[in-house]
Amino acid sequence: MRELVGVEPPTHAPPSPARVVIDLRPLQEPDRTPITAAYLRNLLAAFAADPLPGESFVPVLRLLRPDPTRDLERDGLPVAVRRRVLPTTRFLRSAGLTVDAFQLRSAELRVDPDRGEPSAAGVLYHTAGGAVPLGSAVPVVATLLDLAPWELPTIYAASPAARFGHRLRARILRDATRLIVCSDATADAARRLLHVRSDRIAVVPLAAGSAFVPGSGRPERVSGLRARLGLPARYFVFTGRYDARKDLGTLFRALAALREERAPGEVPWPPVVVLAGALDELDTDAPALARSAARHGAEDLVRLVPHLAPEDLATLEAGSAAAVFPAISEGTGLAAIEALAVGVPVIASRVGPLPELVGPSGIIVEPRDPERLAAALRAAWSGHIHDQLRRAARQRAKGPRRTWVDVARETRAVYSAALESRPERARRDQA
Repeated sequence: MRELVGVEPPTHAPPSPARVVIDLRPLQEPDRTPITAAYLRNLLAAFAADPLPGESFVPVLRLLRPDPTRDLERDGLPVAVRRRVLPTTRFLRSAGLTVDAFQLRSAELRVDPDRGEPSAAGVLYHTAGGAVPLGSAVPVVATLLDLAPWELPTIYAASPAARFGHRLRARILRDATRLIVCSDATADAARRLLHVRSDRIAVVPLAAGSAFVPGSGRPERVSGLRARLGLPARYFVFTGRYDARKDLGTLFRALAALREERAPGEVPWPPVVVLAGALDELDTDAPALARSAARHGAEDLVRLVPHLAPEDLATLEAGSAAAVFPAISEGTGLAAIEALAVGVPVIASRVGPLPELVGPSGIIVEPRDPERLAAALRAAWSGHIHDQLRRAARQRAKGPRRTWVDVARETRAVYSAALESRPERARRDQA
């Protein structure tokens, strides 16, 4: 991974223990922001698994919602106290960020740094969802997981309310003491689109979950899962959210074009793509996906399956010919990280962190180009290139493995840097 000039790498010096006020409301409604929820859940589980003496957490939670921190506390997460705020209704839309700012300021003021762990170096606030206390008196660490509001403004900032909300969020990210991003590409975008200073950016790459390991593709597990879901013996797989960030229309056009070609060799033809998690209890994504596939002439070349447990999802990916990740905007590349962790090649778009993540273990194509995507799918389906990619992906999966404990350790280093950068007056106030 290249090193950006001025972008702060996480230090490997021993981190200073802190009291971390952390916004965990995304964990209470994971369906609304699944990437943010997964990030927070994995990060806190790693903090619990590798405790730092003197460190403690103050979760900020919504009233009238389940408390997701009880299990984490039982697993070892040191929770000093919980702060609860009122829900902001969807009626408020982007103005909810402003209401949140007042509520979080109140919650922050009630956090006494002298209570609990006396060895804590100070108090800081961490958000991955974008809301921070109004005029925060403590250092703010923000994690940027989504670039769509600024890369796709005609979709995500089409209304005056949305534009106001995203301008406010950009200001929050720009003013944070430290901004955590997941890749060099995201750091570049933060500087270019949000005008964040380089010395405030820290690159902390994400990791695959513990379920995503090379052994996930055992034949008996794959065949059993295929039988349960009614899947063919050979397939591509797509995982992630089904929204405007993804380039699914291009994928469907590419599949329809492949149907018109002659089958290469003895493999089944044309290729089929399994859309993991497209079926849910509310049936929100499936009808729109089915209509889009039909509109592009590929309705019989996609299979929609429900949300799967992490172990089953890892098995589904490990049994595929390749993971397909067409996107227009991407902030984390987590789906590609997980596919590569089980030893499966990835076909992805040239957006965000995907090119630097995939490397020689897949094929990168330009977004919105069905011809090139069709060529990549054809190459990854069978033949010499397929074998090459498969070997490269499996070799990579057997190599050194980044874990969420690594992510937690580097995040703690960012916490320490944020505390060290406090103005002298703030240090005296907390002394």
